Amino acid sequence: MVASEPSAESLADLLDTSAEWLIVGENGRTFPVNRNEIDLIAEADRTFFGVIGESGFRTRRVSAFEFCDGEIAVTVSSAFGRETEKLRLVPRVSAAELAANVELARLTRANEIASLIERFETGTKIVRIGLNKGSGRFAEIIADTGPKRFGVYADIVGGTTAEAILTSAILWFERLQTRAKKPARELHIVVEKRAAANLQKLHALLKTPVRSSLRIFEINRSGGVESLKPRAELAINRLWREKPKKLNLPDEIVPGETASWIIGLAPDEIDIMHSRQGETLRFNGMAFARVRTVAGRESAWFGVDRAKRPLNEQSRPDLLRLLSDLRSYRTAEPASKRHEFYRHSPESWLESILRRNIKLLDANLILAPIYNQFRTVADKIDLLALRRDGRLVIIEIKASPDRETPFQAADYWRKIEHLRRRGELKRARVFGDLEMIDKPALVYAVAPALSFHRDFEHFARMLSPEIELWRFELHENWREEVKVIARRNYFDHLQ
Repeated sequence: MVASEPSAESLADLLDTSAEWLIVGENGRTFPVNRNEIDLIAEADRTFFGVIGESGFRTRRVSAFEFCDGEIAVTVSSAFGRETEKLRLVPRVSAAELAANVELARLTRANEIASLIERFETGTKIVRIGLNKGSGRFAEIIADTGPKRFGVYADIVGGTTAEAILTSAILWFERLQTRAKKPARELHIVVEKRAAANLQKLHALLKTPVRSSLRIFEINRSGGVESLKPRAELAINRLWREKPKKLNLPDEIVPGETASWIIGLAPDEIDIMHSRQGETLRFNGMAFARVRTVAGRESAWFGVDRAKRPLNEQSRPDLLRLLSDLRSYRTAEPASKRHEFYRHSPESWLESILRRNIKLLDANLILAPIYNQFRTVADKIDLLALRRDGRLVIIEIKASPDRETPFQAADYWRKIEHLRRRGELKRARVFGDLEMIDKPALVYAVAPALSFHRDFEHFARMLSPEIELWRFELHENWREEVKVIARRNYFDHLQ
């Protein structure tokens, strides 16, 4: 329903349908009000709308309103019609129903973050509140203290990696810096405590000009009240002071009887991944069988979806049929390139090829014989290798464009360097008796040429000069033959 000639009576009827309303301004600010806190005044042929706002209670003329999908959109104007604003009036509902309205719930949380910012620094004025385009998982807040304007990027959903937060925050900040009127000079990133710790360490891996414009804040809830707690800026040499977790790697891993039998069915295509939970068998990088040993007895399951079947005498023919299908479709020249087996987990496929022959990437590399046992906390290093000169190499593999790759690689570098500098890699004999020289690890980012994200170089140039990052571009037909068509060392550009 649209009212071309606003009527105070018809608007009042709509407002009476709910006892509470949430008013959303064009700048993203939200104000919860009761129905009796909204004033409607009719004078001659004009209707005035009075409600609380950023500047207290204000009365403005209603130039139009409309009702759609349970919401009221009211266009109001100041005296003489110099300024107009469109307000959204959303009926307040129960918490359970409000949670279903994802956008509104996230915008409400964004407003709560904005309040924390105002309380943290006296004199701060919130200019605008919004959600990031696309996922809407982040709050984008513009704040002003008078002499300076800054952006605030907050993770309001949680569960996002530090790398994802940092890349999207920097891109938004760069747009704010290019504004002709009052560009932002600083970016504050607001996250939960755990994410703040990860971001603080990632922040230390950036070049000084980038690092100096960013500040990390965690949401503190001590005493049951939320507040912002700034995270101190870390120098990169501070990262090595923590005590590393010990690596307990076996000298040799021998497949069990069941795993050995399955590998023997297609030894050129099947490899094995070992973990504390048992053995996972992969066909060109695609997991299809698992073996567990409990009380000295092996049990196996197979399948490529969630419905795994136990392996026994009756189901053995089905396992053989699955392997036959994998041979037909999980190959460089499949019966159909549209088949799920061909399209599934391309990164694991590429990793399995390089695992069999790392020299396809670099003739000077020696792969860690037990690399797939290697874990840094909960993260997996795609491949860990040693150059013939004793320099450690971290290999990060991608088969599709990923904007976060440079920061992911930098974070892996930090974790490996921590273990190397504290002597943990040598103690665990990750490379057996081979000598590892005392130099920082190299990072090889490996992907088909067209699978490097367009922002890869942009973010690679933001990393500290201590991180020697290489870009290895492969020919697009890597399933048939791994061929390096270009190499680039970003370290040289940082000197």
